[in-house]
Amino acid sequence: MTADSAPLAAPNVTQAVILAGGQGSRLRPYTDDRPKPLVEIPGTGTPIVGHQLAWLASEGVTDVVISCGHLAEVLQEWLDRTDLPLNVRTVVENEPLGRGGGLKYASRALPRPEEPWYATNGDIWTRFSLREMASFHHERDAVATLALARPRIPWGAVETDQFGNVLDFIEAPPSPFLINAGLYVFSPEFAALLPDVGDHERTTFPQLARGKRLAGYQLPQGVYWRAIDTAKDLTEAAKELASVAGRAPQ
Repeated sequence: MTADSAPLAAPNVTQAVILAGGQGSRLRPYTDDRPKPLVEIPGTGTPIVGHQLAWLASEGVTDVVISCGHLAEVLQEWLDRTDLPLNVRTVVENEPLGRGGGLKYASRALPRPEEPWYATNGDIWTRFSLREMASFHHERDAVATLALARPRIPWGAVETDQFGNVLDFIEAPPSPFLINAGLYVFSPEFAALLPDVGDHERTTFPQLARGKRLAGYQLPQGVYWRAIDTAKDLTEAAKELASVAGRAPQ
């Protein structure tokens, strides 16, 4: 392959959106006086959004837009008094726009609309190479790429043979299915495809999938990933942090 025909290198992704507008009702009483992203991970002394901002900065992101809703002023106060590793701007939805509408609204505040961007839900706690995910996205010429996780089933499983004999008990096995991990890479043209109000997973994503412009990046084996959605998730995260300190993000 000649230098003239070599593929273009993946562009650096330096901007991101964090969706943080949910009520966090399943995390009460933690969310009675703060939005979900400000709930602290037990044992770390840092809220979820603090971990996210540090991670994004370590991956080369310089500008973040946080889409706020529930108790937005509390989040803004925390941002104002915290020494942040990157530039952060907040936007507040005057009325619920849905996840797709919220993404579109927040994307308008990105400083470089002609460049690609990351997005993440505000309750995700993880740490992996976003640069590798961005390269994957670029290589496939995708308009959107979503991270895919294989979570553990919260119940024990029972293995049987064809005659109904129980062979084994398996505690919290990995799911046979991949799920949307709530982390994305978007090309610049993606924002125009989002609905003004509604859910992009029911509109934009199926449209892109039919055109083979939607890619799925499987999180590498051993990567820590958890959605902090309930009080039980906080408890489990604390246990995981204590028992697998080298794998859980700090």
